Amino acid sequence: MDLRTILDKFARGALTIEEVEKEISIHAVEHVEDIAKLDVGRERRKGLPEIIYAEHKEYKDIHNIAMAAVKRNGQAVVSRIKKRDLPRIVKNLEKNGFDVEVGKNSTTILVSNGPARNRKAGKIGIVAAGTSDIGVAEEARLVAQAMGCQVITSYDIGVAGMHRIFPALKQLMSEKVGAIVVVAGMEGALASVVTSMVNVPVIGVPTSVGYGFGSNGVAALASMLQSCTLGLAVVNIDNGVGAGAFAASIAKRAQRGK
Repeated sequence: MDLRTILDKFARGALTIEEVEKEISIHAVEHVEDIAKLDVGRERRKGLPEIIYAEHKEYKDIHNIAMAAVKRNGQAVVSRIKKRDLPRIVKNLEKNGFDVEVGKNSTTILVSNGPARNRKAGKIGIVAAGTSDIGVAEEARLVAQAMGCQVITSYDIGVAGMHRIFPALKQLMSEKVGAIVVVAGMEGALASVVTSMVNVPVIGVPTSVGYGFGSNGVAALASMLQSCTLGLAVVNIDNGVGAGAFAASIAKRAQRGK
């Protein structure tokens, strides 16, 4: 429906104000020069922030898209920025008055035009097997935070030292998280171990950490996909963004049901 049709239906009582708001958000698109079309209604429609995939974009385009997104929606996640561009992008966004949080060991940032949003939309946990997995875990954390979730993290608790897992899981369950993201490379065993011990949905993220046969995340992905533990969903290799969005969506739904 175009805007005139939406307003006409509202005037005739065929649409409620909530339905009008949703229909307008569906069709809202903002053009950034000739390089991008922002889905400015996504957050209202789906609860997802604007996420800018920057890996193959030029510095100028990333900067302009991020500026437009934050000015319109108040925040945006920019993922996979080239390492050489990261300091410059952060500096210039801060120079324009935006708050920028850079993920630990990561090239993903959360940009906002004010203090962090009140995180009362749910709670999730994120665990990472090794230090090399932290960058992907931080992608998930920043996306979940942008969706309004409180995030509890515990890193470097892989199965090579099983004793490290239990205190982390105890904390997550005592905090009553709505979902847990497990980030692991090599053989990806941590996802199965965690899933077997908790009563909330688990999202496994295989990472491209490893060497030899099954490197680049293939072994971890295969292991998670054929896990015999129930309650484990799996996203693609290194897809921290997708895992954070999925976990936050679950937690927010659970929070609304309380």
